[in-house]
Amino acid sequence: MRKLCLFVCVLVLGLSTSLAQETDSIPPTKKADSLKANLKQEGLVIEEVTYQENPINPLAPSKAAFLSAMLPGMGQAYNKRYWKVPIVLAAMGTSIYAYSFNNTEYRRVRTAFKRRLAGFTDDEFFDLNGDGIGPDFSEDALQDAQERYQRDRDLALLITIGLYALNIIDANVDAHLKQYNVSEQLGMDIKPFLNYNQANGQPYYGLAMQVKF
Repeated sequence: MRKLCLFVCVLVLGLSTSLAQETDSIPPTKKADSLKANLKQEGLVIEEVTYQENPINPLAPSKAAFLSAMLPGMGQAYNKRYWKVPIVLAAMGTSIYAYSFNNTEYRRVRTAFKRRLAGFTDDEFFDLNGDGIGPDFSEDALQDAQERYQRDRDLALLITIGLYALNIIDANVDAHLKQYNVSEQLGMDIKPFLNYNQANGQPYYGLAMQVKF
């Protein structure tokens, strides 16, 4: 009786194994196609969605910085940040105008001050109101105006250099951020961290963060 039961169990196990092998021998693609066909007959449609990542150009940040160095605003246009172009041009134009204005006034006052020290009274600031009585601007006033225009000119020059450098940095960083990988395959896993310090025999613990690509 035991032999008969053992024979029946072996026979059933063999049949189930062969059926499983036959079922598993069907390729997965055929299984998926047959499942889609059955669902389509029932009125259900499965749409396949594919995600395509934009290729990364490692030279784009350098090119954007180079274009901005050649002409402020061109790097922003290369990054397709067109709204930044008028801001960059307005900032650079204002600072350059401030430098040019203060430099021109500085030269005018300096020339008049040097002629006044030389003993001449024909400079443009000697008789501004045209009444024939002067000087309307003293030597001390010319010296103070000269120092003020010089200080404002140097400050405008520093601001112009700073804006020029900021324009290059903005184009470079923006080109980097445009290619930042935001794929759905990215992930982050935080787990408790526990280890043993062999130097003092004390355990130490914390959190371990793992970035998955």
